[in-house]
Amino acid sequence: MSSANHEVRAGFELRVAALLADIAAANAGRRAAIVSAGGGAVVDWLLETVAVAKLDGCGTQAEAARALAYLIADPDVRKDVLGRPRAVPNLLRFIYLSQPQNKSKRHSRRSSLDISDSSKGRSMLVAAIMDIVTSNCDSVEKVSFKPSLPGNAEMRDIAAAIHVIEEGGMHLDEGERNDDDDDGGRGMKGIGIKILEGTTVLGLSRTSELMMFDHSDDTNVESDRGTPKTLALLNKHDSSVGQANLSAAVVPGLWDDLHRQHVAVPFAAWALANWAMASEINRSHIEELDQDGEAVMTALLAPERSVKWHGSLVARLLLEDRNLPLNDSVSDWASSLLSTASHASKNEDISLSRMALSAFLVAVERSLEARRTVMEKGLELMRVTAKRTVKHQQVQEALAKALEFLSTEDLHLSLEESQKWSGILLSWVFGKPSSNAIRSSAIRILSCILEDQGPSSLLISQGWLALLLNDILSSCKTSSVKGGTQPKSETAKTQINQSNILSAAQTGNQLAVAVVNLAGNQLGTTKDSVDTFPLADLLSLEPLAGPFKNLKKDNPPKFDVADSALATLKAIKALTEICAEDSLLQDKITELGVLCLLRRYLLRDDYEKLAAIEAYAASRAPESQERVSSNAGESSPSSTNNPSSVRVPPTAHIRRHAARLLTILSLLPKVQKVIAADETWCKWLEDCANGKISGINDLKIRSYARATLLNVFCNQQIGIDLVNNGPVTSGRDGTSIGPHYGDMIFLINPELPHWKCPGKDQSTVWKDKSLSSEFDSMNSDNELVTKVSDVGDASSSFNVSNNDSESEIPQMDIVFVHGLRGGPYKTWRIAEDTSSTKSGLVEKIDEEAGKLGTFWPGEWLSADFPQARLFSLKYKTNLTLWSGASLPLQEVGSMLLEKLVAAGIGNRPVVFVTHSMGGLVVKQILYKAKAENMDNLVNNTVGVVFYSCPHFGSKLADLPCRMGFVLRPAPNIGELRSGSQRLEQLNDFLRHLHKKQMLEVLSFCETKMTPIVTGYGGVAFRTEIVARESAYPGFGEIVLQSTDHINSCKPLSRSDPSYTEALEFLRKLKAQYSRREV
Repeated sequence: MSSANHEVRAGFELRVAALLADIAAANAGRRAAIVSAGGGAVVDWLLETVAVAKLDGCGTQAEAARALAYLIADPDVRKDVLGRPRAVPNLLRFIYLSQPQNKSKRHSRRSSLDISDSSKGRSMLVAAIMDIVTSNCDSVEKVSFKPSLPGNAEMRDIAAAIHVIEEGGMHLDEGERNDDDDDGGRGMKGIGIKILEGTTVLGLSRTSELMMFDHSDDTNVESDRGTPKTLALLNKHDSSVGQANLSAAVVPGLWDDLHRQHVAVPFAAWALANWAMASEINRSHIEELDQDGEAVMTALLAPERSVKWHGSLVARLLLEDRNLPLNDSVSDWASSLLSTASHASKNEDISLSRMALSAFLVAVERSLEARRTVMEKGLELMRVTAKRTVKHQQVQEALAKALEFLSTEDLHLSLEESQKWSGILLSWVFGKPSSNAIRSSAIRILSCILEDQGPSSLLISQGWLALLLNDILSSCKTSSVKGGTQPKSETAKTQINQSNILSAAQTGNQLAVAVVNLAGNQLGTTKDSVDTFPLADLLSLEPLAGPFKNLKKDNPPKFDVADSALATLKAIKALTEICAEDSLLQDKITELGVLCLLRRYLLRDDYEKLAAIEAYAASRAPESQERVSSNAGESSPSSTNNPSSVRVPPTAHIRRHAARLLTILSLLPKVQKVIAADETWCKWLEDCANGKISGINDLKIRSYARATLLNVFCNQQIGIDLVNNGPVTSGRDGTSIGPHYGDMIFLINPELPHWKCPGKDQSTVWKDKSLSSEFDSMNSDNELVTKVSDVGDASSSFNVSNNDSESEIPQMDIVFVHGLRGGPYKTWRIAEDTSSTKSGLVEKIDEEAGKLGTFWPGEWLSADFPQARLFSLKYKTNLTLWSGASLPLQEVGSMLLEKLVAAGIGNRPVVFVTHSMGGLVVKQILYKAKAENMDNLVNNTVGVVFYSCPHFGSKLADLPCRMGFVLRPAPNIGELRSGSQRLEQLNDFLRHLHKKQMLEVLSFCETKMTPIVTGYGGVAFRTEIVARESAYPGFGEIVLQSTDHINSCKPLSRSDPSYTEALEFLRKLKAQYSRREV
C-alpha cells in the first residue's frame, strides 16, 4: 500500500471501514468477532480513524464511526471497545471533530471512491455515545450497574477526561489536523498535558456560565431530548427485521444540534464515573490527578443534567472510599450537591436530587468542615427541599440522615433552627409514609434538641407529646371501627377502655391548647411565616392547627408554666392508662419516640427551671414598670407580673407518671436494649431506687426505678431466676424468661440488696451484643437507642457479688393488698389523725387518712422481719361509677394473678396481708390460680392476714346498691353485698385450703363505727362497714381491735396488737417453713 497513490489508499480504507460497519450491523456474533480480531487491533484502528480528520478522508471517518456506533451500542461488547487504551480520548477527539462549534458548513474535497454520507456515520456514533451517557441517569438504583470501563485505566486516559470536564472542550488549529504529532511522538494530539511520551496540547473552554451555590435555575441541556434505547433493540435475534431495528437504534441526527462541549463534557463525566466505579485503583488515580477537587466541582456546577448526575456519583464514590484522603474542596462539594438537590427537587427531578443527596450525605458524614458550611448556609435549603419532597421517601430519608449528622456530632442546631425544624421533624416521626430510618433519624435529632436547648425546648417536647397522644387515639378509633359495633352487654373492661379513650381525647385537646398558649406567651402572636414565627410549621400540625388558628394576635392568653406542666401531667397519665394493657400500643408509642420524652421528664427539671425563669422575669417586671410609670407620671400594676402569682409546676407528679409508663414499657425487649445501652439513664435509675437523688423521695418513683432496672438486667435468658431463687418461667417458644415487674406491683424498700439481681454480673448482660462499644442509634428492631461509650460502667454501680448476695436471698414474699378506695402505700400509712372524722362524702373515707405518717411495712416490718421481700399491689377500685369505671372482682383477680405470676411471686413461700376488699381479691386470685392449674402460687401461699375483710359482704356495699339511682354502684361493689353467693364460694375454697393445712389465716375485726358522711354542724353519719360476723371467715385466728374500718390496718406503734400479732404470725409461718425444709 505504501506505493499506492493517496486516492487509492483512501478509497481502500473507506471500503474496509464500510465493510466493518456492515458486518457490525449484521448480528451480535459478528460484532464479537470484530472486537476480538487481532487482539483488538481492528477496534484500535477504528478508534484512531474516527479521531483523525482528513480533508479527503471524511468518508472513512464516517464509516468507522458507523461501525463503532454499532459496537458501542451492543452491551455485550461495549466494555471491550471502550476498554481499549486511549479509547475515551479518541472518542473525545472525535466528538470535537464531528461536532463543530458553529454550524457553518465546511466544504471538503471528496474522493471519487467516497461512497459514504459522512454526516450520517458521525451522527450515529454521537447518538450511540449520548445514549450510553444518558441511559443510566434516571434512577439511583441503576447505579449498581456494571461499569463499562476497565478497572485498570491508564492515567493519561483519565487525565484527558478530567481536563475536558474542567475546561469544556478541545481546540485545535486547522493546520494541526494531520496524521502526525507535532513532535513526532506517539502522544495524543491536542491533549494539553505531558502524558508518558511526547508533548501534546489540549485547548479547553466553556461557553456557558457555571452555576454558583445560590443560583435558583438550572439549564438542563439534555432534559428535553429523547434517548435512543439501543439496549432493547440489540437484544433482537439475527434477522432482517432485527438488523433493521439495530440500524434504527443509532438513528443519526438526534444530537447534531448540540455544540461539541455539550457532548464531550457529558461523555467525559460518564467515563470518569465509570472508572471510579470500576476499581479502587482508578479512584486513587482520579484523586491524584484531581487533588484540588476542581474537576469534580466543575462537573457538579455544569449546566448539563447528566454531568451533574455523574459528577455527583464520582463525588460519592471518592468520598465513600475510606482509603483516599479528603481534599480541601469537600465543603464546596457539599454546598454544590445540596444546591443541585434543591434545584432538582424544584424541577421535580427526583432521581438527580437523590443522587446529589447520596453524595451530600457522605460529605457531611466524613467532613467536619462540610458540616460547618452547611450549618452556616445550607439549613434553609435543606428545609425547603424537605417541604418540596414530602411524597418522596428516599429524598426525605437522605435529608433526615444528613440533618442527623449535622446535629448529633460536633455541631448543634440553634434554638431558632430547632424550632423551625420541629414541624418537619415531627411530621417525619408521625407521617404515614415515613420509613423506620426517617423516623429514627428524626427521633435522634429531636432528642439532641431537647438535650441541647433544655427548658427552651419545652414547646417542642410538649408538641411531640400532643401529637403522640393524638396518634394513639386515632389508632384506637381505627381499631374500634375495624372491630365493628360492640354488643349491648359490654364488659366492664370495655367500659373502662372507652372511658380512658374519652378522657384522653379531652386531655389531648387541653394539651394542644396549652402548647399554642405557651407558644403565644413566649414568642408572641405574629404567625405569618416561619421566618417571623419559627414554630409556625409545628403549630400547623394536627391537633395543634385548630387552637393555633384561634390564637388571638392582639390579646395573648394568660398562661404560665404551671398550666403547661399540668396539661403535660394529664397527657402522660392518659397515655399510660390507654397503653397499660395493650402491647401493640406500647410498641407503637415506643416507635414514635416516647422514650426520649420519658427520659427528659425523669432526668431533667425543665418545668421547674422555666418556672424559675418566669418568676425572675416577674420579679424584674415591677422595676421596669416603675421606670415607665415615672416617665409617664402614672402607675399601671399588673397582677400577671406579681412574683407571688407564679405557681410551682407539678414536676414530681410528672416524674411519677413518667416512671410508671417507663416501667410498663421496660417489659418490651427492645426497650430493655435502649435502657441498658444508656449509661446516664441506668445510673439515674439506680440512684433514684436507692433514694440518693435530692428532691425525689416518692416511694412509687423509687419502686418504678428499681422495677425498671430489674426488668432490664434480670430478665435475660439465663435459665434460672436468681432474684426469685428458682427456675424462671418459660415463654411460648420454650425460651427461659425472667421476672416481669409491671406497674401494678410495687417493691417496698427498693434499695435493699435482694433487689439487685444477686449472682449476676450486669456488666456482661449485653457483652454478646457488643454494647461495650458505641451503639448504633437503631437496634435490630429499628428502635431508638442512646449512644454510650461503655455499658459496663453503667451497671457496675449496682452490681452485687455472689458471695454477698447468697446470704441475703429472701426466704419469703409478703404481698400487701389494699381495699376499696385504698392504695399501695396510703392504705398502710399511719395517719396523724386516726379519728377519721375529717371525711366528707363516702368516696373520701380513705382520702385524708394515710397521706402522712409512717409507712409501717417499709419502716417497721422490713427491719423486724428482714427475711422477706415486701410487695404492695395496686388495682383500681371505686365505690360508685361517678368516680370512674372499675373492674369487677373476677377480672381484678385475673389481672393481678397474671401480674403476680409474671413477677415470679409464688416461686417461694408467700403471705398475703390484706385490708377490706383486698382480702376478697386475694381469695379470687387463689381461686383463679387453682382453676388455671397454677399450682405453684396456690401451694406456696402459706398464710393470709385479713384486716376487716368482708368475707360475707359489707353494709357499705348495701348502701349504694339501695340508692342505685343516686350513687350508681360500681361493678365490684355489687359483689360485696351481704349474702353474695360468690363470696360464699370463695370462702369455702379458702376453708378447704386451711383444712388441708396448706395455709394459715389471721383475721382482724373492727369494733368501732366508721364516719362516712359529715352533716351540718360537723355531725358525722357513722356505720359499721364490716360486721364482726363478716370479718371472721369461720376458721383461723381472730383478733378484735378497738378501731374503725379505716384504721384497722394502721397500727399506732410497734406495740399495737394489729402489728405485733401480724409479726408473730409471720414468724410462726417462717418457723414452720424452716422445719418443713429440714
